[in-house]
Parts: sequence; C-alpha cells; structure tokens
Amino acid sequence: MIGISKLYCGAVEASDPLRYERKSGKLPSHLLQFSADKKPVVVWNCTQRCNLKCVHCYAKSEDKSYSGELSTDEAKAMIDDLAGFGAPVLLFSGGEPTLRKDLVELMQYAKDAGMRVVISTNGTLISRDKAEAYAKVGLSYVGVSLDGGPATHDAFRGIPGSFDKAIEGIRNSKAAGIKVGLRMTINRRNAADIGDIFDLLEQEDIPRVCFYHLVYSGRGSKLMEEDLDHAETRAAVDLIMNRTKDLFDRGITKEVLTVDNHADGPYVYLRLLREDPARAAEVLQLLGYNEGNSSGNGIGCVSWDGEVYADQFWRHYSFGNVRERPFSETWMDTSEPLMARLKDKKPWVKGRCAECRWLSICGGNFRVRAEATTGDLWTPDPACYLTDEEIGLGTAAVG
Repeated sequence: MIGISKLYCGAVEASDPLRYERKSGKLPSHLLQFSADKKPVVVWNCTQRCNLKCVHCYAKSEDKSYSGELSTDEAKAMIDDLAGFGAPVLLFSGGEPTLRKDLVELMQYAKDAGMRVVISTNGTLISRDKAEAYAKVGLSYVGVSLDGGPATHDAFRGIPGSFDKAIEGIRNSKAAGIKVGLRMTINRRNAADIGDIFDLLEQEDIPRVCFYHLVYSGRGSKLMEEDLDHAETRAAVDLIMNRTKDLFDRGITKEVLTVDNHADGPYVYLRLLREDPARAAEVLQLLGYNEGNSSGNGIGCVSWDGEVYADQFWRHYSFGNVRERPFSETWMDTSEPLMARLKDKKPWVKGRCAECRWLSICGGNFRVRAEATTGDLWTPDPACYLTDEEIGLGTAAVG
C-alpha cells in the first residue's frame, strides 16, 4: 500500500510510527504498513461463494456452494494460532464473506483473541441487521468494492443493480457506526471513473479509498490486455494525487491509498522532489519503513480450504494447509525455498529490477504479474512504469 494522503499530503510524518516503536502490535491501523517486525496481515478467503460475477475475481467465485471450506472449529483453531503468532489483523474476504453463516461468531472470536477484524465485501448484502451485528462485534473496518459509477460498476460486477445495493450497504454500515472505505481496481474499462469515486467520497462522507492496480490472477488474468499501459498508469496516479491534494486543500482529510504497484512510492517521491524537497526527504524515510511489496512477509493469505499462500493472488503455489500445520509454523519455515526468497527478494530479482535504485523501497513489486507474463517470477514486473532514468540506469541518480 502506498498512502497518497500520508505521503503526498503530509497526513503522516516519519516520526509518527516511531512513537509506537514500529511494532505491529502497537501501531494504529493506518500506520501498520510502517511496522518493523512485519507480522503478517492475514487475508482469509472464508468462503469461495459470491453472489456477483466480477470480471476480475482472483478467486473465480460463483454463486454456488463449494465443498472443503474450513469448519467453524477449524477456523477458530486457525485464529488461535494467528493471534498467538502476533498477526495484527484478520481480513475476512471471499468470495463474498457476508455469505458465511458463522461470520459474526468468527469475527467475535478473532476480536476476543486480540486481533483487529476487517471485511472486504461487495457490500450488496449488508442489511441494517447485519451492519448492527458487525458493529456489536467491534468490526474495525468495512472495505466495499466499487469499480466506478453505476453503469461501469454493474457491468464490471455482472449483476444489474449491484451499485445501488453496494451504496445501501455502505449507508447501513455507516449508520451502525462502522468505518467504511471504498476499493476500486483500475483498468481501461473504468479508469475514466476515478473522478466519480472521489466525488462519491464527498457525497457519502466516506473516509477512505484504496485504488488497486490490476493483478493478473484468476479471472483477472483475462483482463491482462485491458490493463493500463505505463503512460495511462502515470496519468491515473497523477489524477489520484491531484484529487487527494484538492481534498486536503479544501480541509477535507480523506485517507487515499494506491495498492499493488509499489512503483507508486518512488513516483510520489520524485514528484515531491520537484514540488517540495523538504517533504520529499520525509517521504523517502517513510518509504524505507514501508519496504514495498510484502507478499510472503507482511501479508499472507489462507484460502477457504485452508491452503496458505504468499498473498491472495498467488493461488497456484501453496506453502501448506492450516489443517495439517499451523500457519505460524508454515510462515516462518524458510527451509521452503520460495518462502525464504520472498522474505528477501533482492538477491533473486532479475533485469532492471536487480539494478534499480528503488529496490529496497519497492521490494521488487509484484512477482505474480512477472510470472503471469513471462513464466519467470523473478523477471521485472511489467506494470512498473518508472523510466530507466528514474530508476537510475545509465544516468546519474535522481535526487
């Protein structure tokens, strides 16, 4: 995650995470990305079932029952292990997590175990009663996926009326006192709607938005040819930065992040280097704390059937299953070659990544995208839009 509001607009200073000793167990949620211990935020795809038909779904979810999902008791055993391990956040995802019948029970169990609990949802099924039940648990956050205005979103989600139902779910969550944020996955089908999402933040008084770069996984692999090219990506990131600054200039402090392309960090820094060199120095320190892509380190995934993945997109390579071995043991077992390499990717990346001056800040970006396009997970991420000059190849370093 790259916090545009934190970095570009100064919502976070380099001293802020230091007040909490950069320990994930102490850091507030908005500072977790700057932790030093990198205890993993765990995404649990608690069900594969979903009521929508999203064109970019990494889980290939459908509206049907699936066998093999973790039982309530198996999920509680996993939560006990995660809490004991020190994982600070359990993110319930899917499929559509609100379809899981024991969701409230399991959220309460994780909360009682000391974990922060959040949901990633399409929002369409969050009734007033569900929102009130989630609020009673103490749900920290509801992230609702919106991929543009009504027509764009409904086409993206495959079900007419899904936009209006998502807005209703957002309003129900807010009325129950739950913090709500938006999530948008950007591609050529919806990049023109980025401004609409910013407008919605103000209209609905939503405090947070995450703009996701497309990852080529699951059904999202079929959108590879519809991903933004480098010039389009730069334009989208500039628009996000400009709209965020406009909000802050008007005294409207929203949390705005970009996700899944860590080239955004150096890009923000280089823009600030031209506009505000003093702030750029602060940002460079924060980016160093962030360390870029954290798949297999600061973020992990457990699937509906208990398989352990480096992140929610890396579904073709399992490190084990929580039914057979605790997540904590699997996660720290660096005798597994890929797990060891993901925890320190620098010696393994190839090409311009290996020579890039931002490698310690970007962390090698997304290995899944590299593998999807070349078959070699250590080649450069094709979504990196920084020029050779910007990454320090064949010219004097910038900044």
